[in-house]
Amino acid sequence: MRLHLGVVGRLRAGPERALLEDYLERFDRTGRPLGLGPATVHEVEDRKGGGPDAEAALLSRTIPSGAFVVAMDERGRTLASPDFARLMVRLRDGGRQDMAFLIGGADGLAPGLRDRTDLALSFGPMVWPHMLARVMLAEQLYRAATILSGGPYHRA
Repeated sequence: MRLHLGVVGRLRAGPERALLEDYLERFDRTGRPLGLGPATVHEVEDRKGGGPDAEAALLSRTIPSGAFVVAMDERGRTLASPDFARLMVRLRDGGRQDMAFLIGGADGLAPGLRDRTDLALSFGPMVWPHMLARVMLAEQLYRAATILSGGPYHRA
């Protein structure tokens, strides 16, 4: 199952980009033997300043047809890492070819786009910078793959 991260904004060179690339490489190495991956980041940018609605139109183009779509949103459900891993394997085993995660810009996802997703997922009640949220998501993808492979990374 291919994974797609549709994200608003361009992540410049620096520690966040280095972490993102590191976790995505780890995920690809660990997830591919499990039928998970690759994970691809699709960065979009609304240069005209149209806000969340304009960003939603751009993000919609990053979603493959038939994908299970997850909105990363502070109002979403929280899942423990093992539950997140089980969700991914359930989708894979159910025949899903693609899973897309959407991370909005500074103002979040447009309500119309968020309402069209299959799941709204939260990292908890705190608000996280959208650039850091993609790193946190990449880490959770890697953690899910290690849980499913029986690796020692996840110790809970």
